[in-house]
Amino acid sequence: MSGRCIFCGSANQHLVLALGRQPLANSYLTSAQLHAPEPVFPLDLYVCEDCMLCHIEPVASPEQLFGDYAYFASYSTTWLAHAKAYVDMITDRLGLDASSRVVELASNDGYLLQYFNEQGIPCLGIEPAANVAEAALAKGIPTRVCFFGRAAARDLAQEGFLADLIIGNNVLAHVPEPNEFVAGLKILLKPQGVVTMEFPHLYRLVEENQFDTIYHEHFSYFAFFVVKKVFAAHGLTVFDVEELPTHGGSLRVYARHEEDASRPVAARVAALLEREEMAGMTALEYYERFGARVAKVKEAILAFMQQARKEGKRIVGYGAPAKGNTLLNYCGIGTDYIDYTVDRNPHKQGLYLPGTHIPIRAPVQVREDRPDYLFILPWNLTDEIVEQMQHIREWGGQFVAPIPEVRIIQ
Repeated sequence: MSGRCIFCGSANQHLVLALGRQPLANSYLTSAQLHAPEPVFPLDLYVCEDCMLCHIEPVASPEQLFGDYAYFASYSTTWLAHAKAYVDMITDRLGLDASSRVVELASNDGYLLQYFNEQGIPCLGIEPAANVAEAALAKGIPTRVCFFGRAAARDLAQEGFLADLIIGNNVLAHVPEPNEFVAGLKILLKPQGVVTMEFPHLYRLVEENQFDTIYHEHFSYFAFFVVKKVFAAHGLTVFDVEELPTHGGSLRVYARHEEDASRPVAARVAALLEREEMAGMTALEYYERFGARVAKVKEAILAFMQQARKEGKRIVGYGAPAKGNTLLNYCGIGTDYIDYTVDRNPHKQGLYLPGTHIPIRAPVQVREDRPDYLFILPWNLTDEIVEQMQHIREWGGQFVAPIPEVRIIQ
């Protein structure tokens, strides 16, 4: 049974989806750890009946989740292109220059701020994972290693780091206390500054069966009307929104101080609010149907695996993303179906996936072994992966994507 909502504090929580007891999705294992007890935690999705925030129960501290992190954003060419396009767009839209100040929260390895650096726009990254922050510092990007909230925002403001632009890409869902985080945005933002936040859209998650994007690092799963409510509770007005293809379908929201009248609310805000309401997202019944659909996806994935094995086909995974670990552990897929997976990130190579203990190797292994199927775990990067691994077609190999439904890519 869930406790209280991490936004409004209500005890009226309704179970939407139970994904079983799972390890932390980014807790990759060394060979020496394979035979040691592996911590697992409930992975249950709830919806608050009062504010309609979808969330999981926090089972691990931010320090456990992000203290030493295996995700380096720069290994995805698609994500780098997305970051550069954003920097070019927002620089022009806000008129940013050498007199401006940009702060990115969860700045990772400097994948985005490097493009502001190139334009001579002063920037600062805030990154809680020290090992990832080192990669940003090596690129010459000023980076603070800390968790962001009210206290960090006050410290930065006192040091003169008030921001014209605050960026948060795929961080809002990662904070266990959204009120603490959004209150920090209010403190750090200049009087006429702008916040942009990107996060997976709950509508796309539900409609396209993206259950694997649920894992212990993602505390919240946001509908647009809920995000608007969270920001308003801390004196910030969402004045624009864009729908993006990233991560299976995301939103980019633009916010300002509620007292800043210089930026009128765009028509897209009301239009998206209306679409969510028409879809039924403000009612409990919308979420209750999700669990049954996820169970069918699991059945289809297992049926594909079983049939492939029956035919003597060999399956190798591509990628070692957190979402893949949710999918594999929920479906009970281990080395009995997938021999190994490959990943471009050298920080993951030589390790093993949590729970399933599938080994992670370098992509060159695929050419050497010539498997029949390449099972794409980061399905949101399918186009990028198909292009990079096109050579598997030389021996008749095929790509398989599991979400929103199992499909062989021709």
